[in-house]
Amino acid sequence: MNRAAKARLQLRAVAVLRALKRSRTYDELAAETGLPAGDLNRYVNGHVLPGAERARAVVEGAGRETVAAELEERIRLDDEGYVDNSGVVFDQPFLDLVAPVVATAFDDPAPDAVLTAATDGITFGAAVASSLGARVAYAKKTRETAVEEFVEARDRLASGIELTYYLPAAALSAGERVLVVDDLVRSGETQTLLLDIAERTDAEVVGVAALIAAGDEGLARARERTDAPVEALVRLG
Repeated sequence: MNRAAKARLQLRAVAVLRALKRSRTYDELAAETGLPAGDLNRYVNGHVLPGAERARAVVEGAGRETVAAELEERIRLDDEGYVDNSGVVFDQPFLDLVAPVVATAFDDPAPDAVLTAATDGITFGAAVASSLGARVAYAKKTRETAVEEFVEARDRLASGIELTYYLPAAALSAGERVLVVDDLVRSGETQTLLLDIAERTDAEVVGVAALIAAGDEGLARARERTDAPVEALVRLG
C-alpha cells in the first residue's frame, strides 16, 4: 500500500468511527470494534490516526457489518418483490458512512473516475467518488442539449423496450481506471450498459460495486462482462 492509499484508509476509518459514534457510547463502540475506548476517543476527536491495520479492521470489519445490517433494515419490499431503497439513496449522511466501506475494496490504486447511472445512482456514486478522490460521471437516458458528442450504449430488453444511456464523450478518457457503481442491481441491464460505455471509451474497469443485489442474475451478468471484482453490500433472495 502506498502512502496516499494508507492515508485515505486511515481517514476513512476515522469517518466510519465518527458516524458510528453518533449513536453509540465509546464503551459500546469499543465492544463493536475490539479497540480500547481511549484510543477510539483520540481517533474520533482527530488527535491521532489509527494505524493501517487498525484502520482496515474498522472499515472492513465493524464498519462493513454495521453498514450492511443498517442497509438491510432500511430496505422495503412490496407484495410483488420490488425493492424500495428510498430510505438509503435519499439519506446522504448514511451514504457518507457507506462510501468509505465500499471504496476501500477498490483503492489500491484508486480509480480515476466513478461511473454510474442517473438518477438513483447519483447520490451513491458521488459519495464513493468523494471517498476515493475521483471524478464522477453520470450516464443518462436522454442527451443533454448543450453537449455535442456522446458515448452511447443501447440494449433491447426482454420486454421489447429499448434502453439507451448516453455519456458526454469528455467525461471519460481512454486508459482511465473506472469503477462502475449503482444503488441496485437486479437484472444487470443497467450495469451492462455502463460497462459498454466504459469499453467504448477504452477505459479500464477496475470493479463493479452496488449497495443492493436483488437476486444473483445481475451480479452474474456483470461478471460475464468483466474480470474485475463485482460485489454488493447486501443481497436479497
